Amino acid sequence: MIYVVIVYLWAAILLYILMGGADFGAGIIELFTSKRNKQHTRNTMYRAIAPIWEANHMWLIIAIVVLFVGFPDIYTTISTHLHIPLVIMLFGIIARGTAFTFRNYDAVVDNMQKVYNKIFVYSSFITPFFLGVIAASAVSGKIDPDAHDFLSAYIFSWLNWFSVAVGFFTVAICGFLAAIFIIGETDDELNRKRFIRKAKQMNLAAVVFGALVFIAAHSEGIPLDTWLFGNAVGIIAITAATLSLILLWFLLLKKGKLIIIRVLAGFQVTMILLAITLRHYPNIVIMKGGRYLSLMEHAGQERAIYSLGMALLLGSIFILPALFYLLYSFNKNYNK
Repeated sequence: MIYVVIVYLWAAILLYILMGGADFGAGIIELFTSKRNKQHTRNTMYRAIAPIWEANHMWLIIAIVVLFVGFPDIYTTISTHLHIPLVIMLFGIIARGTAFTFRNYDAVVDNMQKVYNKIFVYSSFITPFFLGVIAASAVSGKIDPDAHDFLSAYIFSWLNWFSVAVGFFTVAICGFLAAIFIIGETDDELNRKRFIRKAKQMNLAAVVFGALVFIAAHSEGIPLDTWLFGNAVGIIAITAATLSLILLWFLLLKKGKLIIIRVLAGFQVTMILLAITLRHYPNIVIMKGGRYLSLMEHAGQERAIYSLGMALLLGSIFILPALFYLLYSFNKNYNK
């Protein structure tokens, strides 16, 4: 049953990056859109993110619950040493959702709309940035469980060049996903070309920040190149991600099927996550001195893992059909 729980944990993280990432990316795209095109971009975004707006944080909640129930030592370490970026990320989620609601459904339209807009776009940037920071910090070897001062225990564990670079890379990936998904919601050729330009810009940003991630990892002694290219699976995954990116742009410029283009974008993220996580599996937290926390060695009691696995399996019977119906309902409504 432990493998069932681990698969659900990995899948929840992946789906949050894909769905939540595209959701956050919509705000990132708006942030870097000219004033002349902002309103049209917002209207297009609403159609694009509507099916997953209420559902995307479900995956984050599942990941947190799995860690809390099934891997308490891992949950405690992350929530203690990385509590500052975690709190900022959670505040970003709350601020973003609140601003989105008020700017659309506020009974009084006044200058506060400008405030809501700013909160929405900046929290859309901040939230995935700190999500990337947290993920990078967990495997960077910077967490020091023996630290005796505040800076070493709660600041330097995440405030380093590698984590910051991964944060910016995550933002770029979210913007790229959103631009790819939004292209299918455009209603004319001019706006389609505009969102293709946004996708190109975010793609270029992802390449630049990806290079900075490698530079930062090398300068801080993090074996990122070994993680990605040190085994056959990693090489195959990165190669597949690269080839799928080439195919995506070929289909996009040739006006290929949008469903295939979206699948390819999601496939790239999946391959990148697979290459990074598989290399040091089952270790999920790597700390100073070569110490680590393992999904196998630091799991909870067997009875707790069994109950958690059964709950996840049974919950899927109810959640997944409802989620598919939600997506179907929104798509059917907008395609009328």
